Amino acid sequence: MQTFTATSGSRIPAALAMRAAAAMPRGADEVQHAARQRFARGEEVFAEGDAGTFFYKVVSGTVRTGKLLADGRRQIDAFHLAGDVFGLESGDRHRFTAEAVDDVVVIAYRRSRFASLVHDDPEFGELLMASMLTSLDRAHDHMVLLGRKTALEKIASFLLDMASRRPGADKVVLPMQRTDIADHLGLTIETVSRTLTQMVRDGLIRLAEAGRTVILADRAALQLLDA
Repeated sequence: MQTFTATSGSRIPAALAMRAAAAMPRGADEVQHAARQRFARGEEVFAEGDAGTFFYKVVSGTVRTGKLLADGRRQIDAFHLAGDVFGLESGDRHRFTAEAVDDVVVIAYRRSRFASLVHDDPEFGELLMASMLTSLDRAHDHMVLLGRKTALEKIASFLLDMASRRPGADKVVLPMQRTDIADHLGLTIETVSRTLTQMVRDGLIRLAEAGRTVILADRAALQLLDA
């Protein structure tokens, strides 16, 4: 993880910044008691069980949160994109692991300063609350998706959700691998690949750039699947 110059003018050695929750936040930011942090693809932002000292807002890139189950399977509960807030939990330790899907910049906020942050900057508080409520709605939708939808419906819902959260209208650039998508939707990677191929054959989508870019060719039909 790359660190930035701290507000006090000091600089934290990179060796002390292997985990975001293990050190003081580093760097200047839009409000006091906050710091910018960089994470390379695959790098851990925090681990399950780490002290929940900070919560985070994504500036750029994508972060996945999830956990390993007892049998070794991985469940990704969410992908956090630019503007999303994550890591703010009810307990004093993180219940999930957060990792960078690609190169990521986040802002780390001290959890102990939450009340003062909202008080000192009401606009920031409103944005924070809106982001948290949106994440909660998305979590509810994901619970229904996992429990009740077919593979085709799951992937249609996922693509429409990603399209609504990223610029580009009917063109969706997926930063995550298909293994991530599978672990998010409760599918196997083979089922994800087979379903995407079926969707191409049925004229619902088109794939480009090694399958990482998806064109929503028939949005209306995808929305019917998502209903």
